[in-house]
Amino acid sequence: MKKVLIVDDDITLRTAVIRYLQNRGYSVQEATSGAEALSLFEQNPPDIVVSDVMMPEMDGLEFCRRLRATRSGQLVPFIFLSSRKDVEDRVQGHQMGADDYLIKPFDPKELVAKIESQLERSRRIHAEIVRLMQQSQIEAPSPEVPPKPLPLTPAEEKVFWEVIQGFTNKQIGDRLFISPRTVQTHLSNILSKLHLESRSQLIRYAFERGYRPPAAPLEAE
Repeated sequence: MKKVLIVDDDITLRTAVIRYLQNRGYSVQEATSGAEALSLFEQNPPDIVVSDVMMPEMDGLEFCRRLRATRSGQLVPFIFLSSRKDVEDRVQGHQMGADDYLIKPFDPKELVAKIESQLERSRRIHAEIVRLMQQSQIEAPSPEVPPKPLPLTPAEEKVFWEVIQGFTNKQIGDRLFISPRTVQTHLSNILSKLHLESRSQLIRYAFERGYRPPAAPLEAE
């Protein structure tokens, strides 16, 4: 079940959207401001974010900017909802890092279509990473010198091997019997210790230096 984070201070719209998504099989989290949404995201990262622009405390633009500045929020699909129709407003939303922009009032069917499109795009990106890793495993020659020991704790090293096989935080949590939040904490520590900025850099780092996961079939999802 895919998890959607809805961020909007309009309780009427938020309730209607949540009910519509839940009736279509989505798990939904809700927040009334960007500040609250950032806290929720850190505790339990969703598969996609749908956010209003104009909100108290922290508006959607600032929320998107801060989210994109975090490692865990760099790649999550992000859709803006807004009553602001000007081209400049839509451009600003995309410049902040949004993947799509839907103008209020909107048909819930269109929102679902945009959510499904962004989730499918995210799935294809993940599947392509896995395919490239499989190809690299087949083509890359075995290193003559074993790779250096990783400067990681045992728990972090377990997460490292899972990440470079292309598994998502949720999949890793299921495989290692830990929460996605714990997975993200370990991943952030791994990136910091290896002086890397993103998941994709970590995968490249591993294969360029000869770190190879166990020779087992990898799943695309």
